[in-house]
Amino acid sequence: MAKSLQKFIIEGVGEVTDVRCLREWLGALPEAIARPFLVVLSGLPGTGKTFFCRELVKRVTAVVLESDRLRKVLFPVPDYSPEESARLFGAAHRLTGELLERGIPVIFDATNISEHSREGLCKIAGRLGVKLVLVRVAAAPEVVHQRLSSSQDRGHSDAGWDVYLMMRQQEERIRRRHFTVDTTEDTQLAVDRIVREINR
Repeated sequence: MAKSLQKFIIEGVGEVTDVRCLREWLGALPEAIARPFLVVLSGLPGTGKTFFCRELVKRVTAVVLESDRLRKVLFPVPDYSPEESARLFGAAHRLTGELLERGIPVIFDATNISEHSREGLCKIAGRLGVKLVLVRVAAAPEVVHQRLSSSQDRGHSDAGWDVYLMMRQQEERIRRRHFTVDTTEDTQLAVDRIVREINR
């Protein structure tokens, strides 16, 4: 067997196993709906993406795929290497597609600061014909610094201020239509706007 084909088969089997592991970890799923949607969050560490997710799921029913939590399901002691991240997001994107195909809405909570990372999710929504809502989450740097200094505010993320500064240099502008939410302020108006968009 050619080495390239063997590598492809091994990687494919690995991804299927990873997807199954993540799907089982999710546990019971909400009921399918006629018009599922995909909300894709984008934002630097500490900007409040996970907080915003918690506010949004008070208003809509969806499965939240939080990359920081999913990473530790697959890798209990993560090293954040490119290979590890590629494996994580390959499985998470595939799981997103499977859930949407079953009619289950998804909120994808990850930094998604590059066009490449966002486009993979946009293509899934386009292929399946589901509503796509892009949300950029931001916060004032001094607020981010305070949050990242507190392990409680970081949630499942291991990112610190140094990671924030590094990723800030890499953040790419969102070229598609999107919403911007500043979690330094009250987020309820933003939640209202996004819920209206989902239901529109």
